[in-house]
Amino acid sequence: MVDLDTGNTAWMLMSASLVLLMTPGLAFFYGGMSRKKSVLNMMMMSFGAMAVIAVIYVLWGWSMSYGSGDDSIGGFFNNPFEQFGLNGTLTDSDGNFLLTDGIPNAVLVGFQMTFAIITVALISGAIADRVKFGTWLVFAGIWVTLVYFPLAHMVWGGGFLSHSENSLASMIFGTTEVDGETVASVAPIDFAGGTVVHINAGIAALVLALVVGKRTGFGKTAFRPHNLPFVMLGAALLWFGWFGFNAGSALGANESAGLAWVNTTVATAAAILGWLLTERIRDGHATSLGAASGTVAGLVAITPAAGSLSPVGSIALGAVAGVLAALAVGLKYKLGYDDSLDVVGVHLVAGLWGTVAIGALATDGGFLYGGDFKLLVIQIAIALFALLFTAVLTTAIAFALKPLGWRISKDDEARGIDETEHAETAYDLV
Repeated sequence: MVDLDTGNTAWMLMSASLVLLMTPGLAFFYGGMSRKKSVLNMMMMSFGAMAVIAVIYVLWGWSMSYGSGDDSIGGFFNNPFEQFGLNGTLTDSDGNFLLTDGIPNAVLVGFQMTFAIITVALISGAIADRVKFGTWLVFAGIWVTLVYFPLAHMVWGGGFLSHSENSLASMIFGTTEVDGETVASVAPIDFAGGTVVHINAGIAALVLALVVGKRTGFGKTAFRPHNLPFVMLGAALLWFGWFGFNAGSALGANESAGLAWVNTTVATAAAILGWLLTERIRDGHATSLGAASGTVAGLVAITPAAGSLSPVGSIALGAVAGVLAALAVGLKYKLGYDDSLDVVGVHLVAGLWGTVAIGALATDGGFLYGGDFKLLVIQIAIALFALLFTAVLTTAIAFALKPLGWRISKDDEARGIDETEHAETAYDLV
């Protein structure tokens, strides 16, 4: 029997708390980017996601994502009723707490719950100013069940996008024997959520932006951030919380966590510089909004790669992510979709870059470090599968909810969603 590892348990409790802090941080980040008549609704979408997802995760989210693996449905999701309500997850029949590698299962449940919460909250930035709060809450519950939990199972729960015998990677390059277990000969890498979190949320945001439609005045009205200090505060909280996100994904206080911490720091710093340089060349100014957005772009890009790159490779990854995301946020004006707060430009683009670039920059298997191109092929394959999977299911969910009503009225939008949906205003100007 494995004894309780108090050091690793303490680190994972701290990491879970850091990741949970990211969602209120996101509320400040998105809230500051919104107009003053929309800031409360924007923040409420994050807090609403926390409320809905936390309850659902305990009931069937953990079971669908991880469970025991004995009831996996085709490698796409686990039986939601196998450990419904965490039955058999936290304690054995004698009431003894169950451990995984010396860490209580309760701590691991809490840690993974926070990932589900932040992923759903990220989507909300694409539909600011115009969506009924009740419809958003219903969407959050359905989407996390049908999209997030299955993708988490596929990538981290031993399913179709993992290194397992029946995975996509095994189909592409075959299998091998490791310690008596048959696994993919080339294993995909997603250290902390490039596919599960950022590509997932980014493509879902694009789908919702298209289905819900543009804000009144999009392309004609300047939708300026109403509170840039809020944006900077939110970016700071996200960066702080992200150490739990990335370093915590080592699942222990160990060498991998230390490497992830350093890589997260330098990739983010390089992304800020890349974004600001792009702004300076393109617009003639380096802005605080750009610094905050570059922070998030770097954090997103390093998320899947934090445990497999060198610090120098992480700097290169982050710098490119800052440039790509800075250029990508302008696509909504050229292509005509209203991604209000640049979820697509930052999370989808930087998430794709971070996931695919592992094939080049990974110190073990990347082609720039003496490997072949097999890892790159695998990384592209899992990214494309995640894109297609999420896009199809999100589209179905979005259209299924149309009878419920996505949009507030044009009059309510003009008056301000804070007042019409919540009967509140952020600032008393009288």
